[in-house]
Amino acid sequence: MSGHSKWASIKHKKAVVDARRGQHFTKLARAITVAAREGGGDPAGNAALALAVQKARDASMPKDNIERAIQKGTGEGVDADSFETVMYEGYGPGGVALLIEAMTDNRNRTGADVRHLLSKHGGNLGEPGSVAYLFDKQGVLVVDASRYSEDDLIVAIDAGAEDIALDEDVYEVISAPGDLTTVRQALEEAGVELESIELTQRPKSRVPLEEADATKLMKLIDALEDNDDVAAVHANYDVDTEVLERIAG
Repeated sequence: MSGHSKWASIKHKKAVVDARRGQHFTKLARAITVAAREGGGDPAGNAALALAVQKARDASMPKDNIERAIQKGTGEGVDADSFETVMYEGYGPGGVALLIEAMTDNRNRTGADVRHLLSKHGGNLGEPGSVAYLFDKQGVLVVDASRYSEDDLIVAIDAGAEDIALDEDVYEVISAPGDLTTVRQALEEAGVELESIELTQRPKSRVPLEEADATKLMKLIDALEDNDDVAAVHANYDVDTEVLERIAG
C-alpha cells in the first residue's frame, strides 16, 4: 500500500487494545471540525467531511460528539476552536520524503515539535515545496485481493475511480478526492468489504529501504503520529510486508 498505510494496517491488526482511544477521538473530532470549517457542514457536498464522519463512526464515536465537532467547524459551537491544517515537508531515514499533515491552533508550537521529532529520529525539516511535488492528493480504497478479483471492482471504475492497482495482497482503488464517497458507495452496494478508505497524499514513486533504515523510519512515523497535533504522515517508502511485520513485533 502507498505511503505508510501498510504500516498502520499491520500495527492495527496486531493491537489488542487501543490504549490511545481518547487521543484518537480527539484527533477524529478535530478532523471533522476542520473539514466542516473548510468545506461546509453537509457531508453530502463535502468529501473530506464525509470521510472524517465515517471514520468517527467506524471508531464508535458517539453521535453527539460528531455533531458537536461539525457545529464547531461551522461556527455554531459555543467554543469554536481556531484549528487550521498545516502541511510540513521533510525527509526521514534513507532519504524518504515525508508530508506531515497537522491540525493545530498554534503553528509555532507544532512546527517546533515536528522539527524536534524529525531531528531526534534521523530526519530533517525541509522548505515548503521541497517534497510536495512527489505526491498526489487522491482517494484510496483498499480491498483484500484474496477475497475479490479485479472484475469485482469494475463497479468502482463505473462510479468514477481512476485506477485499480494490485499491491502484494491488496487492491488499491484510486479516485479523485471529490469522487471518493461515490466510489465507496458503489463498492459497498456491490457487497465489497473495504479494508480502509483514505483521502491521502499518494507517492508518485517510492524509495526502497533496507531493514535498518525502515526500523528508524517507522519509529519516526510512530513518534510523529503520537503528537496530538499531527493528523497524518505520508511517506514514499517501499518496504516488504514481511519486514514491516518483523519491525512491528
